[in-house]
This record gives sequence, C-alpha cells and structure tokens, in this order.
Amino acid sequence: MKKAWLVLVFGSALFLAACGGNDEGTKDTDTGTEVAEETTDKTTDTGTNTETTTDEGTGADDATLAEGEALVKKSCVSCHGGDLQGMGNAPSLADVGSRYDEAKIHDIILNGQGGMPPGLLKGEDAEAAAAWLATQK
Repeated sequence: MKKAWLVLVFGSALFLAACGGNDEGTKDTDTGTEVAEETTDKTTDTGTNTETTTDEGTGADDATLAEGEALVKKSCVSCHGGDLQGMGNAPSLADVGSRYDEAKIHDIILNGQGGMPPGLLKGEDAEAAAAWLATQK
C-alpha cells in the first residue's frame, strides 16, 4: 500500500512539473520580437529626400516577415518560450539569426535537429518563418 501511495505522489509531482512553466495567464504587451530594420535617408541631386528600407539581407518583403513572425509566435513558443528565450532543451531563438543563415534555419524547420521534430511548418510557411527568424540577431 505504501508503494502505491509513493508511486501516486511521485507520478503526480512529475506530471505537474512537466505541465508547469506556462505563463499564459500573464499578459505581456511588449513581446520583444520586433523585426530589425535599417532605415536611412538619402538626399538626391534635386534636394528631395527619399527613404530606403532594408530587412537585414533576407530578401523577404515586409508581408512575408510579418507572416513569419505570426507563424513563429503560433508554432514555436510552446517549446522555445513566449519571448523565444529558450526553455528546457529547446534553445533560444531570440538571436538565432546570428548563429544560422536563412537557408540553415529553413533546413532545421523542415528536417528537425536535436529534439526538434521535422515538418512542424511546411512550404511557404516554413520559408516565411525562416526569413523572420534570420532577422533575429
């Protein structure tokens, strides 16, 4: 009887520990996941100002980056954390663009790596997520 009671207590503790860490009840308005962009003003010979925007060399447009950010927030935060800071064995994605280029990130999304299962996102969704993650430096 004592063994059954101990198994029940330790099993419950293990179950509750595995389900813990969800901060869904707290509301954080600053996600800290803004797309890094470089904006410069240029003056032409005529004296007019034009504005040029680049997206850190990913080649993706703003709509693709916005879609990628939404997909990452929907699909990746359960393992990598709400601010992509990493949780448990899942590494931080907050600066993943400084470690991998867009092609490598896309490959990891499609084929998995370490504890990450393959194919969580596919096709254009995987491309958009990889483009946005590549801007996270």
